Amino acid sequence: MLLAALLVGLGTLAVASYAAWLTITVAEAGAWRFVLGAATIAVVVLAVLALVPLVRGRRELARSIRAFAEGDPVAGRAARHRAAHAGWLAMGSCLPVLFIAMFTLFLLANDHAVQTTFFDVSFMALSFGDIVVAFWQNVQIAVIAEVIVLVWGLFIALARLLPGDAGRPIRWLATVYVDTFRAIPSIIVIYLVGFGLPLAGVPVLSDMSPMWAAVLALTLTYGAYVAEVYRSGIDGVHWSQVAAARSLGLSHAKTLRFVVVPQAVRRVTPPLLNDFIGLQKDTALITIIGTVDAFTQAKIYASNYFNLSSVTVVAILFIIITIPQTRFVDRLLERDARRQRAKG
Repeated sequence: MLLAALLVGLGTLAVASYAAWLTITVAEAGAWRFVLGAATIAVVVLAVLALVPLVRGRRELARSIRAFAEGDPVAGRAARHRAAHAGWLAMGSCLPVLFIAMFTLFLLANDHAVQTTFFDVSFMALSFGDIVVAFWQNVQIAVIAEVIVLVWGLFIALARLLPGDAGRPIRWLATVYVDTFRAIPSIIVIYLVGFGLPLAGVPVLSDMSPMWAAVLALTLTYGAYVAEVYRSGIDGVHWSQVAAARSLGLSHAKTLRFVVVPQAVRRVTPPLLNDFIGLQKDTALITIIGTVDAFTQAKIYASNYFNLSSVTVVAILFIIITIPQTRFVDRLLERDARRQRAKG
């Protein structure tokens, strides 16, 4: 293990050093040369630090050999385990460093053409202002659609759970809706709503602006997904809760309202947030119906200047709003797991 970790560490150090040298000699002069140069030098330092656990591993290996020679197999196995752990630690530390070095080499590929095409700082600064203004359209559509989807998805979930023979046609209709819109890609729904309704001249719906057409399309699509999330949460509420509520004289509707749905909503909050993260990303698809969102604005810059750095700005903006939500969802899941463990 120590030998394998040493080989990986030396390979990582070689790649990082080559990336640092290439940055200084090949990268385009300016801000990117400074940024990449500082980053690759830091990577070289990290590659050297990743080899430090091997020193401790070598000492533990020597201690293990000595313990076995002295007839103490327990201490020998313990020291050998610590040596292997040091090797794994060194190897695990090298892999992220190796990834960063390889990414730097990717940016410098073809005479730094990749860096110029996707990460031109001057062009990113030029397009940043207009793209941020257009990105507000994505945020508006996402927020409005999420609010409507919360209500619409719950309505569909409850329709799928209607009891008795009288509710069977409604259950079938809700099931058909969910199955249909979960099967159709979002971009097709957006295209059909954005172009099909105006072309058909449907009253009221044909007069919608592209923004509201996008909200409707995303609501139809994600309403089906959220309905299933709600339904799984409702089905997860123990049947004794329903039985107790009904025995106290509550109707089916009041049982859902006061007993079942509040418990279900608390359980499904993390998966709901995951669906809404997907909805936010899918707002980039509204560019096909002519909405001037961030991606549309970026494409205008890209077509005028033959450079895709503006599209990279859009990607960065989506990362900025998505990662905090993802971490929040992780915390909710972790809290729920702790609660479940506490219950035994």
